[in-house]
Amino acid sequence: MTNNDKAPTTSTVVMGHASNAGKWMLQGGTLVALIALILFFFLMRPDVFLGFTNVRNILYQVSILAIIAAAQTMVMVVGDFDLSVGANSSLAGATAAALMLGGTPIPIAILAALVVGTLIGLFNGYLVAYLKVSAFVATLASMTSVIGISYLVTGGTTLFNFPPEFNALGQGRLFEIPLPVYFAVVVALATWFVLRYTTIGRRWYAVGGNHEVSRLSGVNVRRVRLIAFVLAGTVSALGGILLAARLGSASATQDGNNMMFAVAAVFLGMTIARSGAANLVGTMIGVMIIGVLANGLNILGVNAYIQQVITGLIIVAAVTLSGLRSRER
Repeated sequence: MTNNDKAPTTSTVVMGHASNAGKWMLQGGTLVALIALILFFFLMRPDVFLGFTNVRNILYQVSILAIIAAAQTMVMVVGDFDLSVGANSSLAGATAAALMLGGTPIPIAILAALVVGTLIGLFNGYLVAYLKVSAFVATLASMTSVIGISYLVTGGTTLFNFPPEFNALGQGRLFEIPLPVYFAVVVALATWFVLRYTTIGRRWYAVGGNHEVSRLSGVNVRRVRLIAFVLAGTVSALGGILLAARLGSASATQDGNNMMFAVAAVFLGMTIARSGAANLVGTMIGVMIIGVLANGLNILGVNAYIQQVITGLIIVAAVTLSGLRSRER
């Protein structure tokens, strides 16, 4: 047997298994974290946590976040970033509310709010794709402006007294499941289908992998990026409309936190895909991690300020896991 044909030593085998285990943990860490959280809170409060009422509450609470996170996923698949999804969502809810209070029929008010969200996405996409402004800078500026517009629309107050038919969109139930949960499932399935089975979805992933290679392959990179921002704007607006219906009120900043949570969910989900890219299934698992954690901490009576600290740590962990996954790849 030559030196090159030496049998692997025990230490080499052990190191190989350890390396494989490490890779598995990086790829499946997010799913493992979700399962661990569920088991932990179940063991702490077995009488409450996995009961039908509480599971329904978790799904209800994360339904709007799931929609916003789906919008963020579209943009991050192409390698960009949208800081304005939360502000866009708030403006859409405020627009629909203001129009309805002014006597506009509900369908027209909702359609107008969706158009507003779409136009904001178009504006962001044009800045990023055609004027080549940094996505971070462009959407940060957009977020600031949109918040200002929301204050103008609401007059700096909280709008309420909506028609019951509108509130039913966010507060009604079908088979004891809140309607926003169904909307979230439809948006998630539609986004998953677009990303996995359509030409535009494949082009989004190609552009996110390498802009220049995609351009040389005949992909219209600017248009592809623009479409991602436009659709993200529309989906974000839908989330804001449903949130206003669920709360029975609308304000200029009521959906601001969901931007941060949506980014965290997408980063958490990136560890699921072998490529390390943003993906809808991973994002939804990330959404559930955030929802389960918040619900479990509330059940245990953890102070709200401590919950904010833990949420911040989760975002750091999400970014760190995503970076480790990229380096492992």
